[in-house]
Amino acid sequence: MKKYLMIVALIAVVSCSKKEANPNMDSNVMLEEPVAKVVDSAAAGKNEGLALIEGADCLTCHKMDVRVVGPSYQEVADKYTEGDLDMLANKIIDGGKGNWGEIPMTPHAGMSKENAKKMVEYIMTLKK
Repeated sequence: MKKYLMIVALIAVVSCSKKEANPNMDSNVMLEEPVAKVVDSAAAGKNEGLALIEGADCLTCHKMDVRVVGPSYQEVADKYTEGDLDMLANKIIDGGKGNWGEIPMTPHAGMSKENAKKMVEYIMTLKK
């Protein structure tokens, strides 16, 4: 009888002991969501206009040196002068069509004129 009790006790101990986690098996334990570190682009040495461009949807249709849906930023810089700064900032805010073909540029009505000007000022630095 002692033998029988010892076997049952051994089975109970083994089955209740803590098992090591297998990294290949699914777990029902939720992990903490990673937190992204936000860096102020201007403080990190990046041009504020470039940071605004990267933070908006601009790069969907425009690239620095390649025409995509709209003109490249270098094409814009080569076509316009510093005197066109206000007009180009308004184009970003109001959108438009016809200067670079029939595909319209999406308006960005929620953007401030100040930020649109910073974007245009950066674009103008790309003039060849």
